[in-house]
Amino acid sequence: MTQLGLPQALAAGQWDRAMPDSPFSFTELRTRAAQLASQPYEPVPAVALPQNLGELSPADYHAIRFRPEATIWRDEGLPFQMQLFHRGSYFRQAVRINIVDTQGIATIPYSPTLFDYSGSSVSAAPEDLGFAGFRLLHPLNRSDRFDETAVFLGASYFRVLGAGQHFGLSARGLAIDTGLPKKEEFPYFKEFWIEKPTPDAQTIEIFALLDSVSVTGAYHFSLTPGTESQMQVRASVFTRQAVEKLGIAPLTSMFLYGENSMRPIDDLRPEIHDSDGLLMASKSGEWIWRPLTNRSELQISSFQNESPRGFGLLQRDRDSRHYQDLDFRYERRPSAWIEPQGDWGKGIVQLIEIPSDAERYDNIALLWVPERAVEAGQEWPFAYRLRFAKGYRDFPSSGRALATREGAGSEAGRRRFALEFGGGPLAELEDEGAVELVVSASDGRILDAQIRRNEATGTWLALFELDPEEREAIELRAFLKDHDHALTETWSYLWKRS
Repeated sequence: MTQLGLPQALAAGQWDRAMPDSPFSFTELRTRAAQLASQPYEPVPAVALPQNLGELSPADYHAIRFRPEATIWRDEGLPFQMQLFHRGSYFRQAVRINIVDTQGIATIPYSPTLFDYSGSSVSAAPEDLGFAGFRLLHPLNRSDRFDETAVFLGASYFRVLGAGQHFGLSARGLAIDTGLPKKEEFPYFKEFWIEKPTPDAQTIEIFALLDSVSVTGAYHFSLTPGTESQMQVRASVFTRQAVEKLGIAPLTSMFLYGENSMRPIDDLRPEIHDSDGLLMASKSGEWIWRPLTNRSELQISSFQNESPRGFGLLQRDRDSRHYQDLDFRYERRPSAWIEPQGDWGKGIVQLIEIPSDAERYDNIALLWVPERAVEAGQEWPFAYRLRFAKGYRDFPSSGRALATREGAGSEAGRRRFALEFGGGPLAELEDEGAVELVVSASDGRILDAQIRRNEATGTWLALFELDPEEREAIELRAFLKDHDHALTETWSYLWKRS
């Protein structure tokens, strides 16, 4: 190690390196993951987390700050910088973090001197505690300031921002048994390798080794930040044992309430959510929008699909007046869109909505579940592109479902729906006779269906009443069309009796 102190050495990129026999690559990492899968699972040996660190509240934990002067690559004029997270609170697992450059591979050494504890209740930490994860910084919003752009922290979770966004939903490397009536298994990234970027780099390369009781995995993330930040993901997952439910490209988010639900708490804010709907693009070309809900019981919706073109969780409502919250800024939460690459075969896009009474809980999960059985000794290679943005300019220019509202119907037991559609060709249509509402229900009866144009907004209001008769749950679908073609995506909604 250089004679500089550790914080200064990290900022200057000066540390001891090991020269590998061959250049580090995804192929090498895949071989390592395959070998690991052939061995019994063993948790990473690490210094036990002291009680005072394990019992930290989330606020007290985040009060432990990485010292700015220790920021990796801070003094090297590069387009990316990196900071590290302390272990504590929910983040108990020690993670090994390596830097790969032209001189070799260096494991970043831990020291409590890298952290500022003055704002927390922690007075001291062990000398060999290790790190919990890392964050990447980049001039995302201004050329003269490095902003937090991506975070890898906790199990296989990671979050990414585009310009002008605030952190909201999270992505995960893998999900196992999510939504089943048994304990979920949480694979975790046990080791990372981050390639040192060049001075003109627009993309940074991140490699990760995943491990758990049932699987191992080799992952390669290529992150390109911008107005729309993109993450190219390539992975090979190896199974130690059979898995009942494998969730590929999972997303997690929060939905407490929106315009389609009653406020479950006494709060002045009209809406609270990180995402407000699921969007899917099927192989056939149909686009489906499913508004999120927060009901009193677990709700799982599965959409059969084969090699989907894309799916994701979106925050469509960008009007700050709909949230009335200048601290959390829900209108700035990123949407996340997943584009599978290669043939993913048959499976389901599954949406899991968990009852929640507080905005601090992520209660929404979205994942791809393959139809093929997951047995021991298999390899599951897959690749996809993750796009984090406020909106997507390359999406079809058809009309969209902008809002969903539900209320009491004309008689006891009936429900009235108002759907607002806008955008695309709808903005140019003024003749109500040229637009037709197509609405259907899996059971019950649809009554008094009509479509009207709102002259004040240029949007279209679809109105109908549902008589559920004796049914407890009904699938609803609706879209707008002209004489020959669909004008909008398909609105999809699961009504359930309260």
